[in-house]
Amino acid sequence: METLNHKEVINLLIQLAAMLIIARVFAELARKIKQPAVVGEILAGIVLGPTILGTVMPEFHTYLFGGGGNTNIALDGFVQISVVLLLFIAGLEVELQIVWNQGKNALKIAVASMVLPIIAGFVVAYAFPEFLGVNINDRMVASTFFGLAISITALAVVARVLMDLNLFKTPTGLLIIAAAMIVDVLGWIVFSVILSLSETSSGGLGVWPTIGLTLLFTLVMLTVGKGLINRTLPWVNKKLAWPGGLLSLSLALCFLAASFTEFIGIHAIFGAFIIGVALGDSEYLTEKAKEILHQFINNIFAPIFFVSIGLKVNFIESFDLGVTGVVVIVGLLTKYYGAYLGGRFAGVGRKQSVIAGFGLSTRGSMDIILGLIALEYGLVSDSLFIGLVILALISSIASGPLMRWAGNFKF
Repeated sequence: METLNHKEVINLLIQLAAMLIIARVFAELARKIKQPAVVGEILAGIVLGPTILGTVMPEFHTYLFGGGGNTNIALDGFVQISVVLLLFIAGLEVELQIVWNQGKNALKIAVASMVLPIIAGFVVAYAFPEFLGVNINDRMVASTFFGLAISITALAVVARVLMDLNLFKTPTGLLIIAAAMIVDVLGWIVFSVILSLSETSSGGLGVWPTIGLTLLFTLVMLTVGKGLINRTLPWVNKKLAWPGGLLSLSLALCFLAASFTEFIGIHAIFGAFIIGVALGDSEYLTEKAKEILHQFINNIFAPIFFVSIGLKVNFIESFDLGVTGVVVIVGLLTKYYGAYLGGRFAGVGRKQSVIAGFGLSTRGSMDIILGLIALEYGLVSDSLFIGLVILALISSIASGPLMRWAGNFKF
């Protein structure tokens, strides 16, 4: 088995240390100005990457991240594990009972908030593929992806914003959370199917077997799988060391589910997300256990992923004002009006619909993960990926103040 040599081990450890330290510094700065930690972590990656460090201190940047070879492969392995675990804890946040309780209203808002951006994004990307930077050789899939990317809501970020505004447990807050959960589940299913149709995808069992197995896997995990987890967890909690036994088995299930979906031609993150939903919805997974998983992943693995975003592209050289402007305008307007119109169609009041529109417009994690995967598959250009990252930053920063304004405004 090939291993890292002495110099490569040192380089990898310094890379990880630098990423974690800079991510923590910028996350704390973001928290000081009442912004989500993800905003600071993304900015930390831009500082460490070719955009700033590579420009100001090119030799040091080359020493730190330009070594290539086995070190970069090992770092990429850490990033892959990080994104799988990030989707796992995103799944843990999906509480199916909240979705059922909010019923048709949440479903209508969620679907409307996805349909309008998907249609608008597809039309714009398909009509102007070269300008926007989608893969013209895989035009249909790439255009659909762009529409889907701007339709996703960052569940973890919007939940944090609602908590900060003391709206989380209100009827409006629960409606937004339920709709965001539905968006997450539908979004990942649709994205997985789109990716299996892409000409640039590799592996898998073929398009139709992959789609069939994806739907079957989702159905089985949220019914039979959830039932098995409910029967097994009491034994795990009683017989194995706590919380060590629960943590190790939870992560083992996450990696097994991720490897299965990767095997059938769907990205590994989908399996991690679905097993997270099944596990997180169990009554035997305590809030304390969830908190341990969240703290462990959010403070170690999540920063590594978000910092890695800034290492992949030069945000100055690849920045295109026209592309970014289109992404931000289309992304913000279609997501807001989709959710607002969905709320009005569901019979929700105007004020509640406005707040839902601003809330569901929040991005910051899931859409960036989609963009990064599409970039790796060659579906989008660097400039379009940068536009998606900037859309995530703007919406994450603006959603809280806009929801606060809507809550105080007399309609």
